[in-house]
Amino acid sequence: MKFRLIFLILFVCVVNAWSQAYKYSNEFLSLGVGGRALAMGNATVASVSDINAGYWNPSAMVGLQNNLNLGVMHASYFGDLAKYDYGAVAIKNSDSSAFGISIIRVGVDDIPNTLELVDANGNFDYSKLSSFSVADYAALLSYARKLKQIEHFDYAVNVKIIRRVVGDFASAWGFGFDAAAHYTYKNFLLGAIIRDVTSTFNAWHYNTSTFEEAFIKTGNAIPSDGLEITTPKLIIAAAYQHAIKEKFSILAELDADFTFDKKRNTLIKSSFASIDPHAGIEMSYMKMIFVRAGLSNIQHVTSMSGKNVLNVQPSIGIGIEYKRFGIDYAFTDIGNASAALYSNVVSLKYGFDRK
Repeated sequence: MKFRLIFLILFVCVVNAWSQAYKYSNEFLSLGVGGRALAMGNATVASVSDINAGYWNPSAMVGLQNNLNLGVMHASYFGDLAKYDYGAVAIKNSDSSAFGISIIRVGVDDIPNTLELVDANGNFDYSKLSSFSVADYAALLSYARKLKQIEHFDYAVNVKIIRRVVGDFASAWGFGFDAAAHYTYKNFLLGAIIRDVTSTFNAWHYNTSTFEEAFIKTGNAIPSDGLEITTPKLIIAAAYQHAIKEKFSILAELDADFTFDKKRNTLIKSSFASIDPHAGIEMSYMKMIFVRAGLSNIQHVTSMSGKNVLNVQPSIGIGIEYKRFGIDYAFTDIGNASAALYSNVVSLKYGFDRK
């Protein structure tokens, strides 16, 4: 019972916002979508060319092969504790514009609520035992166009609607924007996206009547309604693709994430910005069978022996595309062998040509 109570207290205190910017606010939107991207260490902002462009770089939606595209993904994290679900649809109006919508849910379900398990006399009343879910939702509304003045240059914007729920205890609504661009020059692909370009604002409301008594008994402060702010993040990416004979090809990409909320534990950091590089490679056979690998989360950490060591999270995966159908698989979180919390990710996509 104490563990569950402590969990609830910590969670509510963590999400409590006091009208300031939080370094890891809305971090569930940084996990990534699609087996291809996750297998390549999330290095895909420049080379994404499928339904997942709405998330990674919406300006790339203009280059979709079909004019109606669908995609779904399911993943489990932290030893199957957290569930990640994603679905998207994208429509090309013409060769010069496209729009789409992406839906994301990340949640932990069936958390026991033991706040009322013990009555005033210290007796256990299991009829009062209930459960709740902690879930984060996001809807990304994307619109992309070609820039007529510059050939092979596309730009786009995402409108983000955020919903975060902590059972009956707390909830929030959020709103923000992303801006993105994509450029192709011969075999080079360049991409950039500014996430939360105007900052994203989450307005939190706490239903204190559901936990006030327990907080008072345990000496914890009662949280009040507030505003949580997500500051902008800039991602710059470059990729190069090369054909090997007739049936084989290779693509390599390097991305760099720039954050400006003081120092983070990234490979490159300063008082102005923290830079998190990650890279991926993809080899294909007849554009049907794909083998992928990536490196991400490159940072210095303190080992169990107290030494400062460089930690790298590798990832691998495969993909198959046949006509309008595609399936991608990624095996991630294999950088920390001591934790052994592996994640298997499968995503599906399909394209139509509507009249």
